[in-house]
Amino acid sequence: MKAFVFPGQGAQFVGMGKPLYDQSSEAKALFTQANQILGFDITEVMFNGPEEAQRQTKVTQPAVFLHSVVLARLFNAAKPEAVAGHSLGEFSALVASGALSFEDGLRLVSARAQAMQEACELQPSTMAAIIGLDDAKVEEVCAAIPEVVVPANYNCPGQLVISGSMEGIEKACEQLKAAGAKRAMPLKVGGAFHSPLMEPARQKLADAIEKTQFAKANCPIYQNVDAKPHTDPVEIKANLIKQLTSPVRWTQIVRAMVADGFTDFVELGPGNVLQGLIKKTEATATVESFQEL
Repeated sequence: MKAFVFPGQGAQFVGMGKPLYDQSSEAKALFTQANQILGFDITEVMFNGPEEAQRQTKVTQPAVFLHSVVLARLFNAAKPEAVAGHSLGEFSALVASGALSFEDGLRLVSARAQAMQEACELQPSTMAAIIGLDDAKVEEVCAAIPEVVVPANYNCPGQLVISGSMEGIEKACEQLKAAGAKRAMPLKVGGAFHSPLMEPARQKLADAIEKTQFAKANCPIYQNVDAKPHTDPVEIKANLIKQLTSPVRWTQIVRAMVADGFTDFVELGPGNVLQGLIKKTEATATVESFQEL
């Protein structure tokens, strides 16, 4: 069975979406509509950069979402029988599943980006990638540190991203290296995403989500918070509200989807990061990427 998967923040690159805009009238219409909804020319930054501007959260998140959703609209293969998205990618997946309209999805992504940026400015915080250590050991070390530091992204076996205060991440990296991690690398991010420090952002985004109309999904969406399939709009909204302060359970999502019979994955969006994570999690899965026409 076939599933569509959608990447999150960090997959962006200068020039993303330009071939789609040039070759497809449907894509061009969506890009133009996005400029109007956002109130700024996001296509200019996507197509021409500069890279520094693309890294701004208010640009990055809508840009990745837009690229992903346009690709899903243009992809001519069979409709997905399930969808999933990594962090931000969950919003792209919701649109692809029919649970959320393109317009509402883009507005929520923009609100999410703004709320996260504001939360980052309230308290200095960061994230770090931990390579080569069991998830249970990373969880154990983080739990013993008095400062805020928690598992944030379960990307694949042996790759877990942690999130927290500057001091908490520093202590955790030292202790995880001592515990046998091959690498403990601080990441160049604006804040502690998917941690309790995102609570102000969660509250703001919750208001926007509650006011947005969701429909029953046309196919199951495996959500970040619990790695389980959902189609009911009430459940989907509740899980989406929890997402910013909860870990992304991508490893668990991939395993659950494969266990449920989804072995053919198509990554829709910039880059091919999810292909690698899926293969490292379930070697028997078939993964392809559809990035341009």
